Amino acid sequence: MVDKQVNALATALLERVGELAKEMAARVRALSRDYHYDVVPEEELEEACRIHLGNALRALSGQVPLDTEAAARIGRRRALQNVPLPTVMTAYRIGVKYFWETVVAEARTTSLVGSDVLVAVASAVSELQDSITEAMVSGYHDAVAQRLVAGEHERSALVEALLEGRSMGTDAVWSAAEVLGVPRDGPFAVVAAEVPQIGRQALPEVAALLSRRGIRSAWRLRPDLQLGLVYLRTSRDLEDLAEVLRHHAERRVGVSPSYDDLCRTGDALRFAKVAMRGGDADSDTVTVFDDSPVAVSAAGAPDIMARVATNVLGPIEALPVGDRELLLDTLEVWFGCGGSAEEAAKHLYVHPNTVRMRLRRIAERTGRSLTDPRGITELSLALHAVRQTPKPPSSESTGPTGTTDS
Repeated sequence: MVDKQVNALATALLERVGELAKEMAARVRALSRDYHYDVVPEEELEEACRIHLGNALRALSGQVPLDTEAAARIGRRRALQNVPLPTVMTAYRIGVKYFWETVVAEARTTSLVGSDVLVAVASAVSELQDSITEAMVSGYHDAVAQRLVAGEHERSALVEALLEGRSMGTDAVWSAAEVLGVPRDGPFAVVAAEVPQIGRQALPEVAALLSRRGIRSAWRLRPDLQLGLVYLRTSRDLEDLAEVLRHHAERRVGVSPSYDDLCRTGDALRFAKVAMRGGDADSDTVTVFDDSPVAVSAAGAPDIMARVATNVLGPIEALPVGDRELLLDTLEVWFGCGGSAEEAAKHLYVHPNTVRMRLRRIAERTGRSLTDPRGITELSLALHAVRQTPKPPSSESTGPTGTTDS
């Protein structure tokens, strides 16, 4: 008996579904100020109301199962129209309230169902509307996710085109700047970061990390590198960029000199790669091109610098591994301390005379004076070239090396 009464009630309302859809749409318009006509046209909103009403009433009458795909389609449509999800949810709550008020009014006017049956109808309506709303939200999120993926693919492709230095007309460059969310004119910088392994980002979530500091960027992942195009809005942005990179780098990272024209991004990438190679191959060094002239000079011509390193530091490289690393580490720390044996001694936890003795050994073996500008320059370049080359696994004994400062 209950099923027949509910069926009769739903069937009666189905006969008026067009009229009810107009009223529901008018209610949504009146109570949801964000549902503008220029976003969701009147005819479209009425059609959505008709679909939801008809779908719910047919399922309530027992004629057909609830069609949740229709709600999912409408959810996807609202996402594509850029209607905020809270606004859509408000419209659905208004629609659900109108639907229930209509059911109660029809029951009382026609006496098709009694008050006791309305309790069962309320439960059924609640379940139907939950299913419809859930499907709509799911469709909405699906559309947002697809749009984000598509947008990221477009951004990535534009970044790749700029990095490759492809010929782009003025209109294309303007379009690229708009999609990437950066101005047409800089300054910009390119970042090149070694990836830990193929397919893995060197700097996860770097765009979000930079965005928190007000720095806009776009990124591209290649098999061996993660590359970024960064807009330097203020003079401090380059310092903030380097700070973020140093906190999150896992391998070497290079930052190009700043430049103003997006069309020069390909050239900037070349400088960023040189800067990256200027760092210690076995560390997470962040090298800013303009701040590291010696390092980038050593990395700029690796074949030539390998020969220079052999010529200058060959006698040191020929020593047992313990002696070799002891002398090279001392030289590196001494350079880092501005040529001060006292400061280097503090970092190495030895006496300053020990540092001086090691430096004398270096000078004797290489024939380069550490008081002569030419000798210092040659040793500095050679040391950078050695550090930029990954160390192969040592085949020497891991036992005592006979390391000595004598």
